[in-house]
Amino acid sequence: MIRPLALLLSLVYPVRCPFCGRVLERWEDGMCGACQRALPWVEPEEARQQVDGCARCLAPLWYRDGAREGVRRYKFQHGRGHSRLFGALMAQCLARDWAGPVDLVTWAPLSRKRLRARGYDQAELLARRVGEVTGLPVIPTLEKRRHTRAQSRLGTEQSRRANVAGAYDCLPGVELAGKRVVLVDDVATSGATLAQCAACLRAAGAACVVALTLARAR
Repeated sequence: MIRPLALLLSLVYPVRCPFCGRVLERWEDGMCGACQRALPWVEPEEARQQVDGCARCLAPLWYRDGAREGVRRYKFQHGRGHSRLFGALMAQCLARDWAGPVDLVTWAPLSRKRLRARGYDQAELLARRVGEVTGLPVIPTLEKRRHTRAQSRLGTEQSRRANVAGAYDCLPGVELAGKRVVLVDDVATSGATLAQCAACLRAAGAACVVALTLARAR
């Protein structure tokens, strides 16, 4: 039975599909049926991508079409609530495509400047949802020491790598000796950010780093 307040809120603030923006029907869970069918899902045999310092780079979606639009809504249209569905999709991908043991989940953090501007760290919200679904502890391990240009505005892999070189470091006191770590971010394009973060985690003693994003470029 739907409570009156919940009904009123659903009328005033209807739940929309994070990928296309259509108002969801009551029976649609998280996303609309059309997007469920049409999104560019990464098939299990396509799930492997090499990123320096990472044992695997996993993602449930290719970064194009509706998936690209979903990321845009999440990051730039105050769509922080979309992290619940997106993080759940990522957790399912991790369970499906990674058979090895995992000790903890962490994320590639925003700079302080970008965090103040956006109001939330999209990678942190995804990591916390992944931890909620999987039961794994979610631990902040990294900091972004300097503000960088948005990777999406840089056209070449070389420029992306130069942009984030030396931008990340482990937080003081972080000890990861022998730990198997899931490193979360929203999108993997060149893999430059993930590689920088993985290098920091490995330097702190991590035995294995598995990168996990919502979407990745081909």
